[in-house]
Amino acid sequence: KKVPQRVYPVGRLDYNSSGLLLLTNDGEMAHRLMHPSFEVKKTYQVEVEKKVSEKYLQRLRRGIELEDGKTAPALVHEITSGKRGLLPCYEITIHEGRNRQVRRMFQAIGFPVVTLKRIRFGPVELDQDLPAGNFRPLTAQEIQRLKKAVKLKSH
Repeated sequence: KKVPQRVYPVGRLDYNSSGLLLLTNDGEMAHRLMHPSFEVKKTYQVEVEKKVSEKYLQRLRRGIELEDGKTAPALVHEITSGKRGLLPCYEITIHEGRNRQVRRMFQAIGFPVVTLKRIRFGPVELDQDLPAGNFRPLTAQEIQRLKKAVKLKSH
């Protein structure tokens, strides 16, 4: 679909990932949403081949040592609704935005990611009824919440 004006992606999703991607025509907001100092939380649904034991979940919660340094602690818990319902599924929330970070974190504890889907970016949740590849404008309330999250004045 055609977007009516020039927009910038807020972060990115790697080729093998799906889910929420914010686009904005507000360069300052995009910058702040991506900058680690604002600690904007991003939540992902992750499917792995086998169940992750509590011991390994605790490692994710404390932060994982990766090639580019230790990650900040993550919020992570098991959920029941995987895409196909067959594989163990987890929800993980991070506020950093390193390249392929969630995949690398799970790989580091020995659980390669099968599917990865971003379901929340700050206060904005993925609209489950929106087909993949489509978009919708943010509501005034979502824009206001995003601005508040990155300490921008609302007009």
